[in-house]
Amino acid sequence: MSKTTTTAVSGCLIWFLLLSIIGSCIMPIFFFVIGSVSSVSDFAIQITGAWICPENTTPQTYTYATTTTDEYGNRQPSTAYVLQCVDSSGAIVKEDPVGYAFIWIGIWAVAGIIITGVLCFVFAVPGGMMVTKLLEKLKIKKTPRF
Repeated sequence: MSKTTTTAVSGCLIWFLLLSIIGSCIMPIFFFVIGSVSSVSDFAIQITGAWICPENTTPQTYTYATTTTDEYGNRQPSTAYVLQCVDSSGAIVKEDPVGYAFIWIGIWAVAGIIITGVLCFVFAVPGGMMVTKLLEKLKIKKTPRF
């Protein structure tokens, strides 16, 4: 293998490993933990409401008691959250029970992808050097036969 081929193989290998390892650690944290848990916060409602609600309306949270089914099929009490767009007279112009949460979780997923990319760039050069050295050591050196 030439030096260029070794470098290309090690570069592809290190990028695949870094994206797999770092992405599998970062993405669940941003997607499930931060995005899902914080999607019912007032801050999330205000941010996503600015995109969803029509002009001259104010986003607000409406909560109500409901039930959900657990893993055994039993009904459990639960709280539902709805984004409501309210105009100046107090009338509800628009309701969005799901879309705001998808947008909020999507924002955090994009943040996770960006952080994963930055960390991959940070660790790519040292990791690439390690893989190149390992491939050079494993390379079978051809000895001339007389």
